[in-house]
Amino acid sequence: MELLALMLSGAAAGVMAGLLGIGGGMLIVPVIALLLERQGVSPDVIMQCAIGTSLATITFTALSSMRAHHKRGAVRWPLFMRLTPGIVIGGLLGAAIADWLPGRSLRYIVAVSMLAVAAQMAFGGRAANPHRTLPGRPVLVTAGGLIGTLSTLIGIGGGSLTVPFLTWCSVPVKQAIATAAALGFPIALSGAVGYVVGGLNESDLPPFSLGYIVLPAFAGIVVASTAAAPLGARLAHRLSDVTLRRIFAVFLLVLGVRMLLS
Repeated sequence: MELLALMLSGAAAGVMAGLLGIGGGMLIVPVIALLLERQGVSPDVIMQCAIGTSLATITFTALSSMRAHHKRGAVRWPLFMRLTPGIVIGGLLGAAIADWLPGRSLRYIVAVSMLAVAAQMAFGGRAANPHRTLPGRPVLVTAGGLIGTLSTLIGIGGGSLTVPFLTWCSVPVKQAIATAAALGFPIALSGAVGYVVGGLNESDLPPFSLGYIVLPAFAGIVVASTAAAPLGARLAHRLSDVTLRRIFAVFLLVLGVRMLLS
């Protein structure tokens, strides 16, 4: 039953990665946390293990989704290269401060932000200035740093932050989703490295752990998520931009409400 739960959550995360450019961490993290709690793992490390393992799985999910979107020519690689330096720095920073930043305060800030972005995506229509150009490199590096930091603090691939930012910059939504899916790889990789290093000296970790990454859970999720990601990418290129915006808005609404109530 535990393996089934891991694989089902991995499959759902894979579809969401391809469809919406997200890593599915908000599905994976609570599933892993619940299973670790049932196994009697120390509460002091449950969330770190859940987040670290989620980020490790997203590295593979993001690669699968990235390949599927790249075949359709939707990834904006120059934009990817401009955002990646800030994302890597932010990813390492987020992992480093995960142990001492008040989780409740961060949860409320991110949840309210997601609700605001959901409203904009659902009802805002096109950007106010459809000819708005992308900001310069310093702004993109800063934006990447913020996205990387917040993403690795809560164990997500960053698409729920990257896609709204790119669409606000007048990047077409399908290209925004594809580029966000690609950016999920450096976010997850830098964050996973940080959680491995941060957990090396912990003594209460579950068996077969590499730092805060629980390897059996990682393996079960990756098998299903990488297989399902191309399906989500195919769906993304068959749906209209308006439909994708509304799906993304509903996802952020559910996610934001869940974070406020949990």
